Amino acid sequence: MAKIAFILLCHKDPDAIIKQAQSLTAAGDCMAIHFDARAPLADYQKIRDALAEDPNVTFARRRVKCGWGEWSLVQATLNALEAATEAFPRATHFYMLSGDCMAIKSAQHAHEFLDAREADYIESFDFFKSDWIKTGWKEERLIYRHMFNERTQKRRFYAMFEAQKRLGLTRRIPADLEVMIGSQWWCLRRRTVEAIQSFIAGRPDVMRFFRSTWIPDETFFQTLVRHLVPEREIDSRTLTFLMFSDYGMPVTFYNDHYDLLLAQDFLFARKISPDAQDLRRRLGVLYATEGAQFRVSDEGRSLYRFLTDKGRIGRRFAPRFWETESSLGRERELLIVVSKKWHVAKRLIGHIRDKTTLPCVDYLFNEESCPLPDLGGVQSTMDKRHRHRRALMRMLFDYFGEERMVVCIDPGSLDLIEDFCRDRAVTRLLQLDCQFSDAFLAGHATRIGLAGERTSEAAMARLIPTIRNDIEHESDQLRDANLPGHLHLRERDPFEAQVRALVQFLSVAPETARAIASDEQLFCD
Repeated sequence: MAKIAFILLCHKDPDAIIKQAQSLTAAGDCMAIHFDARAPLADYQKIRDALAEDPNVTFARRRVKCGWGEWSLVQATLNALEAATEAFPRATHFYMLSGDCMAIKSAQHAHEFLDAREADYIESFDFFKSDWIKTGWKEERLIYRHMFNERTQKRRFYAMFEAQKRLGLTRRIPADLEVMIGSQWWCLRRRTVEAIQSFIAGRPDVMRFFRSTWIPDETFFQTLVRHLVPEREIDSRTLTFLMFSDYGMPVTFYNDHYDLLLAQDFLFARKISPDAQDLRRRLGVLYATEGAQFRVSDEGRSLYRFLTDKGRIGRRFAPRFWETESSLGRERELLIVVSKKWHVAKRLIGHIRDKTTLPCVDYLFNEESCPLPDLGGVQSTMDKRHRHRRALMRMLFDYFGEERMVVCIDPGSLDLIEDFCRDRAVTRLLQLDCQFSDAFLAGHATRIGLAGERTSEAAMARLIPTIRNDIEHESDQLRDANLPGHLHLRERDPFEAQVRALVQFLSVAPETARAIASDEQLFCD
C-alpha cells in the first residue's frame, strides 16, 4: 500500500506548519520539512521542538535561503528529498507541498488513488512547443545565465541579462536533454526520486546549467523525470488543485469553499487562506477520516471563471474595427429577439418563418453551429463574426435580398446589441421575459460547464441562486440601457398583450401575430 513522504517547503506561520504535519502524519504518512533559512530562527526552533517526538517527521539537514525564481528553491527541495529518502525507507511516493497546501481527500482515498496506477504525477510539457508560458521570457530563461534575484536585485538581474545579450554570450542546453516545463507541485515514486539523485551525482554539467537558469523549479524535475522515466509511466498533471487569477496571482480559498474543494479531482489544494480557520480545521480532520466518499464533479475552474468574468465590466477606449465600417443601411430594419432561453427564441422565429416572408437567423453570435450561408469566410468562426459584425449583417441582408431581417441574440451580449442599436438602420428589440425554474437553471449550469453529472445537490443548491441573479442582472442591464424600440413579450402576459407586442415588433397584421403567438408550447422547457 502507498506510503507518502511529504516534502514540505515553508517559510512562515510555525503554528500552522505544526498542525499540518500532525494532521498528515496521523494517518501513517511521513514528512520532511525545509523551513526557509531567511525566516526567524525562533520560528524554526518552535517547529522542531513541537515535532521532536514524532518519528514520522524529519528535517532537511541544511536550510537554504530561498528566493522566488532562484535555484535555491530546487536546492531546498533536494535537501528535503535527501532527508526523506534516508529517514523513511518504506515511503513509496514523495509529494511536494507548501505551507499553504491542505488535503482535500482522505488519506485512504489518496493511498488507493496512488496504488491504482504505477505512475509519476508531474506536469511535463515541451518547453518550446507548449503554451505553458503565457507571457514574458521563454528561451531567455535557459540560454542566458541568471545569477541574481529578479525581485530583490532587479537592476543587477537585468544589467547582467542585457550585457550577455549585447555580447552574444548565449549557451547551449545539454545536448541529451529535452527541456520540459510544468507546475512545481508533483508526486513522484521512490524509484524515480532515487534515479534523479543518481543522475545528479553523475551529471555536474546539468547541475551547472540549471543552477543559473531562471525559475528552475518549473523545469528541473519536469525535465529530469521525462529524461529518466518512460512516457507511459508519467501522468502529466499535478495532483494539487490550484488556480490563477487573470492577474497571474494564485486564487486563495476560504471557509465557504469546503464543498467545492472536495468535489475537485485532486488530492490537495493551495492556497488555503491562513484566516480560514474553519476550513483548515475541517480539512485537517478529513485526511484521517476512514470510509469517506467523494463525489467528484470537477467544475471548480469553470465556476471560478464564470463568477470572476461576471464581476468585470469592461470599458472601451478606442473605436472597434466594426464601428468604423459603414451602416447596415438607413432603409433596413434589423429585428432582434433577445432571450436567455434559446429554445424559446428559436421556437418563436420558427413560427415567424412559417407565417411571414421575413428571413430569420438563429443565435449567429452565440452559437458556432448556427447555419449560415457562405459569405466569403467572414461567417466561418465566432471570432470573425464578432469582429466583422456589421459587415456580416450587411452581407446577410444582401444574401436574402430583403430590407428586413430577424436575428436572435443572447442578453449577455449587451455590447453587441448596443452597437446595432446605434446604427442608422431601424432596430427593434423583442425581449422574451421567461420564467426560470430551478430545474431549468440546473440544466443550464450543466450545459455551460458550471456543473457536471456528479455535482452534489448541496453545491447545485448554492449555484442556482447565483445563476438566477446573473440572468436577472443581464435583463436589468438591457432595460437600463434605454434602447429605442425595446419591446417585451412576457410569458405571464395575456394572449392579446403578446399579440400586440408582436404586431409592434414585426409590423404585421393582428391576424398574423395571433397565428405566431397561438402556440401553447411556446414557453415550455
